[in-house]
Amino acid sequence: MLSVQKRRRLLWARRHLGWTITQWKRVLWSDESVFQVFFGRNGHRVLWTKEEKDHPDCYQQQVQKPGSVMVWGCVSALGKGNLQFCDGTINAEKYIEILEHNMLTSRRHLFQGRPCIFQQDNAKPHSAHITKSWLRRKRIRVLDWPACSPDLSPIENVWRILKCKMRQRRPRTVAHLKTCLQQEWDKITPETLHHLVSSVPKHLFKCCE
Repeated sequence: MLSVQKRRRLLWARRHLGWTITQWKRVLWSDESVFQVFFGRNGHRVLWTKEEKDHPDCYQQQVQKPGSVMVWGCVSALGKGNLQFCDGTINAEKYIEILEHNMLTSRRHLFQGRPCIFQQDNAKPHSAHITKSWLRRKRIRVLDWPACSPDLSPIENVWRILKCKMRQRRPRTVAHLKTCLQQEWDKITPETLHHLVSSVPKHLFKCCE
């Protein structure tokens, strides 16, 4: 199965090698990503004597599993779209709601009625029959996408930027994490996004080597 996916990925990259930067600028890139709350003492150590080590006051209750937030976002060479915080598991119905309230508004704002292509990966909620039917009804042109190819999408680099910022800011609660994510999302400049989208052909050539 993996070799089949690799071949399809290669064929897709070859088919799109001839696309110009202008064509890639017409793509609205979307994706989901998970961000975690940071725990720990940032390298601080606590020392105690042998007599103290078993004393209850020397222990503190710790959360075994850090809190996390899933977000959906979309970007283009023209700028950012909406960043949506997602509660719970995303199924096809929830995904359609995200598209209805975030993708359509982002598309109108960024492209102002000009033609564009919507990109999404092949996650089950994205490829579900009801999702495809909704996209057809809304007359959304969708970019066909090879499986296991997050490296070909510029929004993956946006997630890397945000995760780097979260490591620096180290939010300790889910509420603070959401605040930090929105603040850093708002700081991403159109120049950064234009650069990331313009690098897509380079990634395609690398894929074909």
